Amino acid sequence: MVLVPERLQPRMSHSPPQPVPARPVPPLRGRRIVVTRAREQAGELVRALEELGAEVVLAPTIRIEPLADLEPLRRALSGLADYRWTVFTSQNTVHVVLERMSVWGLSANIFSQTRVAAIGPATADALDAGGVRVELVPTGYVAESLVDALALRDALRGARILIPRAATARDALPAGLQALGALVDVIAVYRTVPALGDSADLRQALLAGQLDVVTFTASSIVDHFVTAVGVDAARSGRFGVAAIGPVTADTARSYGMTVQVEPAEYTTAGLVKALVQYYGEGGKGKAET
Repeated sequence: MVLVPERLQPRMSHSPPQPVPARPVPPLRGRRIVVTRAREQAGELVRALEELGAEVVLAPTIRIEPLADLEPLRRALSGLADYRWTVFTSQNTVHVVLERMSVWGLSANIFSQTRVAAIGPATADALDAGGVRVELVPTGYVAESLVDALALRDALRGARILIPRAATARDALPAGLQALGALVDVIAVYRTVPALGDSADLRQALLAGQLDVVTFTASSIVDHFVTAVGVDAARSGRFGVAAIGPVTADTARSYGMTVQVEPAEYTTAGLVKALVQYYGEGGKGKAET
């Protein structure tokens, strides 16, 4: 038998067990949040909300459909050297243009013949992923800010500017550039079409107050949402509204909706942050909407 010296023997602790720290409650736990973005674009927002504890209801109101005739785009791309700037205002436009370029056997290197601007970081990231160098992104991610940023960067009088975009879009960007003397070519490359289908269940859930907040990331999404669920449901006030930026928020208000959440930064990350601030613990949205 080996005797263990007393100083080496383990001592029994008589102190009470320490409590296990409680796990922090996810800030959006229990919140039912509707994501209305096109299905192919919704992943980032859905993942971010679910990681914060939200129950996401995916209800894409639109889908992106490239136009059947994209020959005007092909002609413009073949003459990019004639344009001082090419301006992209959405990820949708980037995806359609790059996909068509692949079909036509065109390399992203053609954009070295022009200068490229993007309306915001998400659009810039999509271009960068496609091998297109972006020279300018405004600090405010709306058309008016982009006009101001271009005017500060360059003398625009007489400059040719290419804007590929949706078939239906605000005229603030081309009109603002034309007012500064630019020669603007706007080329439609896609349209948004309804994607919600039978919206009876969504309409019923909205009217019953079973959904906490509906998120909107574009004015066209608001338009299609209201068409799908009806104006009475849209303006019922039984749910909160989160809009990614001022233009989208104004569209929602034009239908009689009250916008509770509008981020300072007009991005998906900014929208998620604003939702946490409003609906999270201690936020204004603590009470039922």
